[in-house]
Amino acid sequence: MRVALEAPDDGFDLVRTYNAYSNWVAEAIFERLLTYDYLARPAKLVPQAAEAMPEVSDGGKSYVFHIRKGIYFAPDPAFKGVRRELTAQDYAYSFKRFLDPKNRSPSANVLEGKIAGMDEAVAKAKKSGRFDYDAPVAGLQTPDRYTLKITLTAPDYNFLYIMGFNALGAQAREVIDAYGEQSGAHPVGTGAYMLEQYVPRSKIVLVANPEYRGYTWDFKSTGSAWDEQLVHDMKGKKMPQVGRVEVSIIEEEQSRWLAFQGKQIDFDFLPQAAAPTVLDGTELKPSFKAEGIRMNTVIEPGLAYVIMNFRDPLLGGDSLEKNALRRAIAMSYNVQDEISQVRMGLAVKAEMVIPEGVVGHDPNYRSSIAYDPALANKLLDHFGYKRGADGYRTLPDGGPLVIKMATEASAKNVVFSEIWKRGLDKIGIRVDFKVSNYADNLRAATECKLMMWNGSWSADYPEGDNFMQLLYGPNAGQGNNGCYSSPAFDALYDKAKVLPPGPERNQLYIAMSRQMEADTAWVITVSRSRNWLIRPWIKGFKRHPILQADWQYLDMEKH
Repeated sequence: MRVALEAPDDGFDLVRTYNAYSNWVAEAIFERLLTYDYLARPAKLVPQAAEAMPEVSDGGKSYVFHIRKGIYFAPDPAFKGVRRELTAQDYAYSFKRFLDPKNRSPSANVLEGKIAGMDEAVAKAKKSGRFDYDAPVAGLQTPDRYTLKITLTAPDYNFLYIMGFNALGAQAREVIDAYGEQSGAHPVGTGAYMLEQYVPRSKIVLVANPEYRGYTWDFKSTGSAWDEQLVHDMKGKKMPQVGRVEVSIIEEEQSRWLAFQGKQIDFDFLPQAAAPTVLDGTELKPSFKAEGIRMNTVIEPGLAYVIMNFRDPLLGGDSLEKNALRRAIAMSYNVQDEISQVRMGLAVKAEMVIPEGVVGHDPNYRSSIAYDPALANKLLDHFGYKRGADGYRTLPDGGPLVIKMATEASAKNVVFSEIWKRGLDKIGIRVDFKVSNYADNLRAATECKLMMWNGSWSADYPEGDNFMQLLYGPNAGQGNNGCYSSPAFDALYDKAKVLPPGPERNQLYIAMSRQMEADTAWVITVSRSRNWLIRPWIKGFKRHPILQADWQYLDMEKH
C-alpha cells in the first residue's frame, strides 16, 4: 500500500515529539492500553493491549488494567535474540519516561499532576538531573506481570481518553537504553507494523510485524450504506492483510495529486486546489466515478488557527495597547478568502475553540472577532499606532512595527501569505514572512520563539479539554505554542477540569472561548472538510475522527 504525508515527520518517539505526521506512523507501531472502535460514531473507546476496559474504583481515582498475555514486541537487536513479551511494567516505564524532565515531552501535560506520587519523582529528577526509573511510585503499581494499577491524585473524567492517547503506547526499556537520543529513528512496539526503512523527510517503509498477534475483522456497521459495504468486504478476515506500507513525503499539493492520478498513491485526501476539477458540487465527477474511485467525506474534528506569541516582545503581553494590536491583526484576516482561495470551499468557518464533533462544541456560538479592517484601523489609531508617510504604522513609542510570520515553502502557503499581506496592508502593518520547514517551525514554536505561525489541531480524544489545554498557561511549550498566559482563562480551566462532562462544564468552555477572544491569543480560522479519494482496489476504508493509521484495518485487491 502506498500513501503520502503532506509534511515531514519529526521521528517516531512520541515522548519527545508530537505532530500529526509522526503520530500517523507511530500509531501503527505502538499500542496503547485502549484504542477506538474503527467504525463506531461518535468515537468509542475499546481495549487494545488491555484485556478489557479497566476496573474503576475509589470514586474514579483507581484504575486496574489487565494486559493481554502473549503480546510480543517486534524483533530488534536491542532484545539480543530473545523474544520479548509486553508486560504491565512496560506501561509503568513508558508513563515515567513520558514525565521524565530530561525528555521535555511536548505532551507531558496530559499526565502531569495526575498519578499519585509522580510529582515527587519528577521533582527529585529535576533536582538530581536523573529520573530514577526503579524507584516505586505509589500511583503506578504492577502487582504481577500482567496487572497495572493506576491511582490518581483526584478523579479525572478524561482519564480513559488519556489511556487511548497515542503518545502513551508501550515502549521497551531495552530499546530506549540501546538507541538513546536516536530512539525516534528506531521505534519498536507491539503494533501491527514495524519500521523497515526510514529516510528522514523523504520516505518511510513499514512492514507487518511478524510478532503481531493479529485479529479478526469484526466491526459493527452503524447502518450507513458505506459501513454495510465495508462489513461485506472485510468481515471475518484475519488482520492485517496489508504486508507493506510505503509512505512518501510529498509537501506540494500538486505533486501529491499527480501521484494519486498516476496511481502511485492508493488513497489520499483531495488537495484543495484540485477540488474544482474533481467535484461536481459535493459529488465526484462522472470521469472519476468511472475509474472506480470512491469518496469518503468528513468534517475533521479539528481546528486551524494562527498563534500570536504572548511572550514576544513586540506582540505579546496583556497591556491594552498590545491587545489592541493583536485584535487589529486578527480583524485584518479574511477567513472567507482562505476558504475560497486556499481551501477551495473545502472548509467551514470556525467560531469557537472546540470544533464540531467534539464534546463541548456549541453550534450556536459566534466569535466576537470578525473581519473588519475599518474598525481595526480605528483601534490602532486610538492606541497610538501612527501611520508614517509611507502608509505603514509605527509602535506608540515611534519604534518600527514589523510582524514576523513563520511559514513553509508550498504553493498553499504562498496564498496564505498573500491573504495576510492584503489584510495587513489595509491596516498599515508591515509583515515579514520567514520561510522554513514544518518540523523546524514546530520545534521553534514549542520553544515560544515564533511571533506568528499557522497552527492546527485535530482531536486526540473527542472532549473539549483536548483543545482548551492548548491555551492553558502551564502548558506553554507543551501544546500551548502561542505561550498564552491568562489567570482568568487558567482559573476557568482548573474549574472545568474537575467537573464531569455536562452543561456546567460546557458553560465554562464557552467562557474560556470568550476569554481567549478578549485576549486575542489566536486567530481562529476554519475546520477542514476532507474528501478522501480511494482507489477501487482498497477495501475497508472509513476515515476515523481520532485514529490515523488506517492500514491495519484495510485490505487490497491485486490490480
